[in-house]
Amino acid sequence: MTENIAMLLQGMWETLYMTIASVVFSYLLGLPLGVLFVSTSAHGIAPRKKMHTVLGWIIDIGRSIPFIILIVELIPVTRAIVGKVIGPTAAIVPLVIAATPFVARMVETSLEEVDHGVVEAAKTMGATGWEIITKVLLPESVPSLLRGMSITTITLIGYSAMAGAVGAGGLGDIAIRYGMHRYDVAMMNVTLVLIIVIVAVIQFAFNKTARRIDKRLR
Repeated sequence: MTENIAMLLQGMWETLYMTIASVVFSYLLGLPLGVLFVSTSAHGIAPRKKMHTVLGWIIDIGRSIPFIILIVELIPVTRAIVGKVIGPTAAIVPLVIAATPFVARMVETSLEEVDHGVVEAAKTMGATGWEIITKVLLPESVPSLLRGMSITTITLIGYSAMAGAVGAGGLGDIAIRYGMHRYDVAMMNVTLVLIIVIVAVIQFAFNKTARRIDKRLR
């Protein structure tokens, strides 16, 4: 029993480690990508039709690749970056690459929710494109961005469970090794409950934070 508890705690830590690290890096890449995509649209602050089209293709292609296939395809890249292809650290590479285009689309949705009149007012006052992005678009869309981040985080928890199938570790790996290979239904159920609890806590925390800073709900 003690060994199982220790293993589950280790699995929770690995799942959270993979998820949090992947969220951080995917937003470092996906946020500017999403901002650039919105800014270069026909109604953006710096319309660039060709660039917008290319970015759209990159984002859509990235989102269309099944994650389990992406893991296998990225084995050489993962090995080159982290020096190994198994374990939670190695799983972060495909997790980030899979999540980045997803984040870009979430950012696009959030920025497009900003009142266009606010943007036009900023332009009228002589704000530069950078100022509009940093002082209008991003601040105004923070509640929506947080809700999008909660969706991204929960999605990555699911991806990390799939990564367990190829030796990434975490709760997904425990569920597969014990629930599938050893037919341990109890262990499978415990890992499932733990994943549900983690998701519920993350959803609650993000939603509560978003409601607190959303000016429309004050």
